[in-house]
Amino acid sequence: MQENPSFEPVLSVEGLSTAFKVDGEWRQVVRDVSFTVLPGETVAIVGESGSGKSVTSLSILRLLAAESSRIEGRVLLNGRDLTALSEKEMQGVRGNDIAMIFQEPMTSLNPIFTIGRQISEVLTRHKGFSKAEARAETVRLLEKVRIPNAATRFDEYPHQFSGGMRQRVMIAMALASRPKLLIADEPTTALDVTIQGQILDLIKELQAEEGMAVLFITHDMGVVAEIADRTVVMLRGDLVEQGPTAEIFANGRHAYTRALLASVPKLGSMEGEALPLRFPVVDMESGVVAPGQALSDTVDKSMTPILTVKNLVTRFSIRGGLFGSKTGAVHAVEGVSFDLYKGETLSLVGESGCGKSTTGRSIARLVEPDGGEIELDGYNVRQLTGPDIRAMRKSVQMVFQDPYSSLNPRMTVGQAIAEPYLKHKLGSKADAREMTANLLARVGLSPTMMNRYPHEFSGGQRQRIAIARALSLDPKVIIADESVSALDVSIKAQVCNLLMDLQEEFKIAFLFISHDMAVVERVSHRVAVMYLGEIVEIGPRAAIFGNPQHDYTKKLIAAVPVPDPARRLIKRNTPIDELKSPVRPLGYEPAKAEYREVTAGHFVKLDRQVRAA
Repeated sequence: MQENPSFEPVLSVEGLSTAFKVDGEWRQVVRDVSFTVLPGETVAIVGESGSGKSVTSLSILRLLAAESSRIEGRVLLNGRDLTALSEKEMQGVRGNDIAMIFQEPMTSLNPIFTIGRQISEVLTRHKGFSKAEARAETVRLLEKVRIPNAATRFDEYPHQFSGGMRQRVMIAMALASRPKLLIADEPTTALDVTIQGQILDLIKELQAEEGMAVLFITHDMGVVAEIADRTVVMLRGDLVEQGPTAEIFANGRHAYTRALLASVPKLGSMEGEALPLRFPVVDMESGVVAPGQALSDTVDKSMTPILTVKNLVTRFSIRGGLFGSKTGAVHAVEGVSFDLYKGETLSLVGESGCGKSTTGRSIARLVEPDGGEIELDGYNVRQLTGPDIRAMRKSVQMVFQDPYSSLNPRMTVGQAIAEPYLKHKLGSKADAREMTANLLARVGLSPTMMNRYPHEFSGGQRQRIAIARALSLDPKVIIADESVSALDVSIKAQVCNLLMDLQEEFKIAFLFISHDMAVVERVSHRVAVMYLGEIVEIGPRAAIFGNPQHDYTKKLIAAVPVPDPARRLIKRNTPIDELKSPVRPLGYEPAKAEYREVTAGHFVKLDRQVRAA
């Protein structure tokens, strides 16, 4: 809907300021923020990590610890000042007049209670429903948020639901008390692109049916364009710009707004580009944009591939019964084959559970494959044992999604980068220190930082440190497993540019594992699409994005949010289904996949019906 001044706001935030007590001193993290949300309207608060957007939402609901936080200003819900209410009165507001959906539903759902019980509790607590009435209404709500077989799933537990279905449950719980305002704090960030599309469609539909006001918090400008009527832009605790979304996108006035928009990768922007293209370099302070430069041609396919994978199979046993006997297996990777050349980036894409990360870990022997061949830089990887595996890992290194969990918090970053070099006895401690200083400079950090610890760095800086550590052994192949997924849009662009710079300089081959199709389109030479452990389509990047053949590839591409406010009322109508289970009974052996060559190097898997015909 469009803003209508005749409506009284559902939410009116006036001069909101929030401070936290740190080392005995008050530090302001949100300063003098004011905005309104009208009935049936969606207002998005956008900004990068540390901008204060989530703290603003928690301040509205007064969910910050009273002893260590201080909130000033007014928060009016239908004219009622929430900052003047007692804690007991606020308990009646939370979950009743205002509902909230968080980024990670598994941390918001109690794992020891059934889904049905957790939703019913809202109805019995706030609405006075009987147990039978609450059950009937809960089933209705689960059906409303498109949970298949809602009546039978009432008694299931959170771990029995996929991430997307758990987020639907959270929405059902939020809707249970028919709130006047729904606050959605990054509700799609942790979801696969197809599930994200379904959740955005669902929120639009439910808002139209219920007339709710929605406050949507995100850093994804594509999502903002598709869902928000108005947009509030925050930077380091300050509100720097607000207005109708279409106007913000077409004519953003603040430098930071323009910089945010310029940093967003747009699906389809690579049309006509033969090689991967660096992201534009954006100055977040001035908004100045330097266009991204194309990567030089680093791939030489006349040479032997640096990595060859043939019919790779990795399965995980499932055990059950009194004696823990094997009852089946998770077919995580099933018959995967591809080549990777020096200086090339091959992206593995697909939803969570498709087997792309297990493929990467199997190649590095971090998990043991059950079958197939892996040849890496002359090594037959599957035949290696003990010290030979360590020697092989000089050629292949991994960069993981969360650098903080892969860096030892007790080691300085200098020690972390030097450790592989010293373990492999590649030089003295003095050599290692010199190498570490050079690598830190190479990834855009100061050599003087080597004596600091991981917690003293931002997420983007930690990912740079992880990349420097991977480079310490001069690898031929780097497996980047969702290595930019958790980063803000501007940091994501910087890290991707760094990887392309390193590829150009050192001719490194990248196996780039991701579910972010817009990033994949920008950085890849070739793309392989995985579904249920198999590659269903593989080919040059231009062919996969310009002429997708497999239904699943088309579904992935269609689900990507496009940063264009003109699409705000468009619904994708993505089928609501969960990724099928890769669990198979004991002794099950699938038929070998067959492929059709569409154009040179572009292969699509044939389904069984086509083969039979």
